[in-house]
Amino acid sequence: MIMNEEQIESKNKSMQSYLAPLVRQIPPSGIRKFFDLVSGNKDIITLGVGEPDFVTPWHVREACVYSLERGFTTYTSNAGIPELREAISNYLDSSFHVSYDPRDQIIVTVGGSEAIDLSLRALITPGDEILIPEPSYISYSPITMIGGGIPVGIETFAKDQFKLTAEALESKITPKSKVLILCYPSNPTGATMTYEDWLPIAKVVEKHDLIVISDEIYAELTYNDKHVSFASIPGMKDRTILVSGFSKAFAMTGWRIGYMCAHPELISAILKIHQYTVMCAPIMGQIAALEALTNGMEEKDRMIESYNQRRRLIVHGFREIGLDCHEPQGAFYAFPSIQSTGLTSEEFAQRLLTEGKVAAVPGNVFGLGGEGFLRCSYATSVSQLHAALDRIGNFVQKVKIEG
Repeated sequence: MIMNEEQIESKNKSMQSYLAPLVRQIPPSGIRKFFDLVSGNKDIITLGVGEPDFVTPWHVREACVYSLERGFTTYTSNAGIPELREAISNYLDSSFHVSYDPRDQIIVTVGGSEAIDLSLRALITPGDEILIPEPSYISYSPITMIGGGIPVGIETFAKDQFKLTAEALESKITPKSKVLILCYPSNPTGATMTYEDWLPIAKVVEKHDLIVISDEIYAELTYNDKHVSFASIPGMKDRTILVSGFSKAFAMTGWRIGYMCAHPELISAILKIHQYTVMCAPIMGQIAALEALTNGMEEKDRMIESYNQRRRLIVHGFREIGLDCHEPQGAFYAFPSIQSTGLTSEEFAQRLLTEGKVAAVPGNVFGLGGEGFLRCSYATSVSQLHAALDRIGNFVQKVKIEG
């Protein structure tokens, strides 16, 4: 039977009734909403999705291909292949001075995103408050809500280089506070934290008996100072679930290989959820990640140097246009202020897309402190960045003339 429009609409509404109220309330990704509009339009320059423009190095891809030729298509142990966990342990120790036992303190996950989700599901008792410095990665709050927690944003400011301060953290703590989520280097601001920055944060964490999820996926992407892991701060390792992965620094976004490291009791509990949901990360991706850690450091360093050049280019470009821009010290995002144009973030991004043919993400989707800013990824070619800056400059001049 062919249904008419009213019947189709009625059926769609009835399908909504089956969904959990919480799922109905959660909005779709503010990033994807913009870039669904871009899909297939070759005239638009995209500065949006946080993805390296490099292809995964050939020897890493070759390791995967060779693994398939040898028939490595099975499950692995739930926590991941021992060789990769050993390599991750050695890497974290040598690079960031934090050591984990590969046997019972490391799980290989399906990207860093699974690790964050697993951590929150293992920790949250319904009603717990999860502290999130903002602007922040857009997934933290929805995942918190899905797990039954209450996200509590902590606003950070350009005048502080978007660093989290102990005073701001302390002001948001209540008896229900349980978890602090950290993401430094930061998506979307590019902010980083030094050892000295971390010390007062650690005191507040200890004072209020918080557990920390430290998302360090951009750890390799720092440009002036070496990344300092929160887990390396005295007394913080046992309170910290360290999350990272291979997507950003090793140009392996589509491989979906991440990892998490924590106290054995936490890992044991988290592993149970991992077992019942995804079983294990794909074996071919794990073998490729092992090759990246073992033999991929030179390519990684070359990519980082290229990002550094682009970082300087885009910050200088925004300032020349007349947009104030905090200098990002990590990740591959610039977060210029568009307040001088008189437009909201949403208005600016929408008009820039339709009139200027440049796609960027409005800052308001990243939470507190994001309104009045625009997130622009510089993980694209220099020629594209020059062209995008020209278009943005023309658009800003047009808006100012209108004003």
